[in-house]
Amino acid sequence: MKILTTILVISLMSKLAIAQRPNENEAIIRASRAASNDAIAKQNVEGIAKYWLSDFIQIRGNGSFLVGKDAIKRLWQKSFSENSKVSYVRNPSEVIISKSDTLAWENGTWIGVNSYSKGGKYSAMWKKRKGEWKLQSELFVALE
Repeated sequence: MKILTTILVISLMSKLAIAQRPNENEAIIRASRAASNDAIAKQNVEGIAKYWLSDFIQIRGNGSFLVGKDAIKRLWQKSFSENSKVSYVRNPSEVIISKSDTLAWENGTWIGVNSYSKGGKYSAMWKKRKGEWKLQSELFVALE
């Protein structure tokens, strides 16, 4: 009987541990988004880009897009040099972790400050690589 009880307890504990993993992953992604917002506010391009994969894709709110971390970093540097008051804040409303624990989907609203748009909606795809969550792509739609 003790063996059966032990097996049931271990089984339950492992299920609870697995159930908690998405919450931990969600918290990591939300914290990464907050740190990225902070880097934008400080106009720290390296701080923004540290969450991107090398083949990161970004579709801007006006429909233009770029592919590749280095190209997108150059665009951010240019944007900050041309408009020292521009800033953006992304506010996630939902983060969903895949059952495989390797992909995540984030969506929410974004706010533009001293920008061509006051904001809109966005979605992002995160990938877990070597235990770290990184952005594969972001899609922004300017609605305001």
